Parts: sequence; structure tokens; C-alpha cells
Amino acid sequence: MSDLCAERVAIITGGARGLGREHCLMLAKHGAKVVVNDIGAELDGADGDVSVAQQVVDEIKAAGGEACVNGDDVSDWNGAKRMIEQAVDTYGKLDVVVSNAGILRDRMLTNMSEDEWDAVIKVHLKGTFAPARHAAAYWRQVTKDQGGPVTARIINTSSTSGIYGNIGQANYGAAKAGIAAFTIITARELRRYGITVNAISPSAQTRMTENLREYTQEEIDNRHPKWVAAAVTYLASEKSQDITGRVIQAGNGIVAVCEGWRRGAEVAQSEDPNAIGPHIHEMVGKVRKNSGMDGFELD
Repeated sequence: MSDLCAERVAIITGGARGLGREHCLMLAKHGAKVVVNDIGAELDGADGDVSVAQQVVDEIKAAGGEACVNGDDVSDWNGAKRMIEQAVDTYGKLDVVVSNAGILRDRMLTNMSEDEWDAVIKVHLKGTFAPARHAAAYWRQVTKDQGGPVTARIINTSSTSGIYGNIGQANYGAAKAGIAAFTIITARELRRYGITVNAISPSAQTRMTENLREYTQEEIDNRHPKWVAAAVTYLASEKSQDITGRVIQAGNGIVAVCEGWRRGAEVAQSEDPNAIGPHIHEMVGKVRKNSGMDGFELD
């Protein structure tokens, strides 16, 4: 057990399976005290069984670490508040919130129902906002009480589906793109308190991805959640204080810092649509194309 995150207290939402489980185990391995949040839901958000979170807690304790279960719904305002309070009440403080919980309800736009849209946006987007909001309020008060900044961390989970775009995932991709924007904005707002805010765009073999297509053994090995958890664990440490407002892509053989929107070609404005139209066509031909799911420009 290393001391990279020694004595730091971390909440990991969706911590019972897949990426979340690996985040919990690696943070604990590096000295963190972990609150394993999970309602035990299926991929579509149905049902719930907190015993899966207890299994992660038991594994951490068996290895000599400290952990506890939280079964609150991250998208519930009061539930998210209770989660923050539980960490502070149990371990005396809170240092890190890793928002990882999520569901899938993939559908082409022409067939997507209102419920399929609302459910995914609620879990991913509100489920990122609510814990961050209550944690930030707690840390702001700590800075006032101690007369100086904290070394706190919010680590969100975006996706290549959101930052690059993936067919059949308008709901999921919109939520994940929103999380990337949320990360950038809140990083600027919270810097004054010593709070850094970053996001991970993971490429990992989990329940969410295993049925998308066939993977080779090499791909499966390269997409093990441990590769993503390593980046998350470093971002959770005090050593990452100078990194904020970034989306880090991790897994499938790489760790990369993603670049956001940039203004490209431009012309002077015009109130005549017939005059501006040809310029728009010309500018579109000059700028970089949108990225595919591999992060490179589409052909």
C-alpha cells in the first residue's frame, strides 16, 4: 500500500462494479478511506441491491483498508447531501468526489422515448451536479473555518460519446458533453478554494461496453479498468493541485489530455444571409473536421 492518497477521504459514486469498483480498490490501495456509493442498479437503472457495494467494502477491509457503503441516489438532491455528510461524519472530513455512476438507454433519436432521455440525463448530469454542489459547499465552509484553501478534488466522468459523438447515444452523449462543460466551468469557479475539477473519458471493458461489439484479447487487456483508475487515483492526490479544468482520456493503451472547442476560421459579420452563406461554406472547408470515436478527424 503506497501513501499517494494516504488519509484522504474519497467518495466514489457507482463504486460497486466496473470502473467504479476499480477506482475504489486502487484509491484504497494508495491509502484513501473510501465511501463506496452504489444503489446496485442494472444498466438501465432498474432495481437496486446495495450488497454489491458491501462486497467492495469487504474486499478493501480484507486488504487492510478503510471503507463504508452508501446507498443514496446520486441524482436525488437530499441523497447527495447525505452522502457528503456520511463521509464527513464517518471519517472527519472529505477530500475527493469521483462521480462515476451512470446508466445506458441507447436508442436512435427517431425511436427514443421521453423516459429514455430523462432517465439518462438525470443520472449522469444531475448525478454529477448534486454531489459536486454539496461537496463544494462543504469545502467552501472549510476554507472559511481554517482561513485558507483546501486540496480537494472533484473528478467527473465524461465519455468519447460526449466529446466526440457516437451514433445511437444522443441522450448519453449529450449528458457526457454536458459533464465536460460542467467540469470546465466549475474548475474556474472553485479554483479560489483550492478545489480542482477534472473529468475522465474512460475507454474500459465494463457492463456498459462489453456487448457493443466483439473485442480481441489484447483489446480486453488494454481496456481493463485499472488503466483508468490509475489516472483517477493520481488526480485524487495532493500532487495534482496544478491540474484543473481538463478532460483526460484514459484506457485502451493511452492516456491523453483532450483539447476542447477552439474558434477556427472567421469573417466579418453581415446582416445579409446571401452574403454570409458562401463565407460559411468556405470556412467549413478550412477548419479541422469533427473527431470520430478514436479522437482523430473523420475522413
